[in-house]
Amino acid sequence: MEALYAELLVSGRRNRSGGLDAKTVLEVHVVLRKALADARRRGLIVHNIAEDAEAPKRRRPNAPLRAWNVEQLQTFLAVARAKRLFPAYWLAATTGMRRSELLGLRWGDIDFGAERLSISRALVSVGYVLHDSPGKTRTSRRAVDLDALTVKVLHEWKARRASESDTPVGDDDYVFAAPGGEPIHPDAFSKSFNRIVASAGVPRLRLHDLRHTHASLLLKERVPIKVVSERLGHATPGFTMATYQHVLPGMQADAARVFAGLIGSTGFYPVEGSVEALSAR
Repeated sequence: MEALYAELLVSGRRNRSGGLDAKTVLEVHVVLRKALADARRRGLIVHNIAEDAEAPKRRRPNAPLRAWNVEQLQTFLAVARAKRLFPAYWLAATTGMRRSELLGLRWGDIDFGAERLSISRALVSVGYVLHDSPGKTRTSRRAVDLDALTVKVLHEWKARRASESDTPVGDDDYVFAAPGGEPIHPDAFSKSFNRIVASAGVPRLRLHDLRHTHASLLLKERVPIKVVSERLGHATPGFTMATYQHVLPGMQADAARVFAGLIGSTGFYPVEGSVEALSAR
């Protein structure tokens, strides 16, 4: 088992193109340990060897989050507009949805009247085979409000999908699908995104960084952390705060100025350089 973990760290990626992250290998260990614990409980084995195996515990240093500014995002979307799957990139940018959530979205999940969509499933690739998943976590299953322009983009996309098919678009059909109705493979979707980024002349980002862009821009515009956390489907606002703390220093500086203004508005100003003046007051 330990040899397996070592191999995954070195060449665990598909086609052995590289190693898996230590966190991913640790998750493999957790799954195996739970499976063997169930087997032991049912009397199928006498000992859970995963309890003795040493699994990776240290995560690789987290790379700094990368995100576009408003102008860079606008440039990307302007170039992407000529592509068939432009509505998917638009929705990713305006909602912060994960790739798996975006590709797993079905028409029945969108309430055009309420301008809201529900995220309750994800489309994942296991061994390059597509599977529907109930979602990453309990909090990842959520409702996300949409703006009027995004609703218009989705309306137009639905009309296009109907024109591509001989049958009406149903609630169970994938929102973002090939012309024949087949779901889009996540790897193909990411490669398409990378080609657009390269042609747009903007800083290179991963598709997942559209999610970071969405969150960073909202936080810079003073949208409450709790609201951003709910849109992203994070477990807690604290996790959102820790993840995007690079955005917060400027916000804290503004908070300091606001508070200083509150004190100043009372006419209270201590004599320059004197702690004693404060005490005397």
